Amino acid sequence: MKKLKDTPYYYKAIHEINYSFGDFYLFDTFVVGEFRENVNVSWKENGKLIAEELSNLYDNNGKDIVYISHRVNDYSLVPTDWKTFFNLKYNLKAYGIISYTRTGFFNAMLERMFINSKFKWFNSLEDAISWVAKISNTEVLQPLSNRASV
Repeated sequence: MKKLKDTPYYYKAIHEINYSFGDFYLFDTFVVGEFRENVNVSWKENGKLIAEELSNLYDNNGKDIVYISHRVNDYSLVPTDWKTFFNLKYNLKAYGIISYTRTGFFNAMLERMFINSKFKWFNSLEDAISWVAKISNTEVLQPLSNRASV
């Protein structure tokens, strides 16, 4: 399991935001978030900051954005904080979780109970990006190494 920064997809990001608690990679129609090891993710500590900044950068409440949680590190999350996110009129077109462990899969299923948008679980970054392309009607991001030379 590689961090997005260690893949060819990194070079297709239009913006990168780095916080002490995690890194976020922005693309035209989606965001990939990677929280740091042992972070306690909550609305109060980091969710509100991320939601406000992304809403300003994308100039909307998130209704056209897919968020992909790329869980390359172990951290804790308050799943009920998603209620606060949606109650404050933030939105997502869809939410995907990439997890590489059985525990991660079960945590994703618990979190799903609090999500008010399309939801899907993946075990690879490539599959998640392909899914974004399908639901956003956009071209799949091809890693630079896979592009045909002109």
